[in-house]
Amino acid sequence: RGEDPQPTTQASVTNAIQQQSPNLYLQTENLGLPADESAPGGVELGYLSDVSLQLGTQLATRIRILDSTGTVVLDSLASSPDNLLGYNLTHEALVIKALAGQSASRTHTEDGRRMMDVILPVEQDGRLIGMIYLSQPLDDVTAVLDDLRYRLMISMAVTAVMSGLIGLILSQAITRPIRRLTRAASAVAQGNLEQEVPIHSRDELGTLSRAFNNMTARLGEARQMQINFVANVSHELRTPLTSIKGFIETLRGGAVDDLGVRDTFLATVETETDRLIRLVNDLLLLSHLDSEVLTLRREPVNLAELVAQKIDQCGMQYSQRFVMEPRVNESPLLAWGDRDRIAQIVFNLLDNAAKYSPPESLVSVTIDRGPGSDEITVQVQDHGIGIPAKDLPYMGQRFYRADKARARAHGGSGLGLAIAQSLVQAQSGRLWIVSQEGAGTTVSFTLPSV
Repeated sequence: RGEDPQPTTQASVTNAIQQQSPNLYLQTENLGLPADESAPGGVELGYLSDVSLQLGTQLATRIRILDSTGTVVLDSLASSPDNLLGYNLTHEALVIKALAGQSASRTHTEDGRRMMDVILPVEQDGRLIGMIYLSQPLDDVTAVLDDLRYRLMISMAVTAVMSGLIGLILSQAITRPIRRLTRAASAVAQGNLEQEVPIHSRDELGTLSRAFNNMTARLGEARQMQINFVANVSHELRTPLTSIKGFIETLRGGAVDDLGVRDTFLATVETETDRLIRLVNDLLLLSHLDSEVLTLRREPVNLAELVAQKIDQCGMQYSQRFVMEPRVNESPLLAWGDRDRIAQIVFNLLDNAAKYSPPESLVSVTIDRGPGSDEITVQVQDHGIGIPAKDLPYMGQRFYRADKARARAHGGSGLGLAIAQSLVQAQSGRLWIVSQEGAGTTVSFTLPSV
């Protein structure tokens, strides 16, 4: 009968399936039946009606072979009532696309099961010779998806529980130091300044705790300074008041009749009264400086002229020699500040230098302004007893004396240097001390120049 087209057709179908789905292979066996010469398009497919098919796949796939007219010539469910052998399926959308030479797929529900259909056109020499219609139930896929969905829900539940636990731990870690800070702040508000919050981290909470501890430490120091201030003021006031009371009682006891004794006692009472007045004035001045209510009348001040006046004033009170040494030729040296307050600064420094220097020693005052500088520097240098190194950091504190016995004997209250430093700072200046015990002290301050 000439060449048998069966092997070529069989190979084409098998190749088409393997090309479209690598997981499938089609094995056919020729049973030696005669070919159908009247097959449409001249292609003989009738022999496939007696071909045994083996689907090499792990999935239960239904396979149907359609000829070029869309008629089912093979159905893997041939033994089932649902087989469609001999049926023409040209009314189905997938078959219509396959007749046009296109591969197509779809998913649908059949008898309550999700199905996936795939149709593959089979061509030989560019001519359609048939179609392979595969139907695959998606039960396994659905089972996998259901399993994935179940696992996902379990994972989400576990994640939610773990997230809740982690959130609780983190919230406790954050709120615990905040609660400690709150309790400590409440204690400080009630006057207990001995509060210290433990620091366990270097983050913002650790920084806040460190700032709180610094604040309580500063508050404790401020309260201690206040206590010391009150004690010092009480002591400074009690000393002259006790002296005045003693002299008055002595005068009332009969000493008033002795004119020499009476005049001596009255002069002493006057001296102690002046001392009280100076102390009260100094305290009022410091109070105004602390509350920033001190009124400063700033104007150009000739420092050389003002210092010369204060040197003359101190020269009449002390036997030391005061020397002024301006180191610049320009005149005048004008500073921008309050004349009266600058005079008080200079007097306090000269007074301290005279008190702590031998009568025959020299106290020099230097006024200087470097080239291009916007500040004028005033230095008061003595060659007296100097300040011990251990006391130098505390100089400028109120009522602090390096030589307490000698300072009190000279009527000092320990406020002169503190007042000078506060007045200099109030006029945008700086004050510092350089001293060596037994070699003298140099106190310098600056003021803005005009």
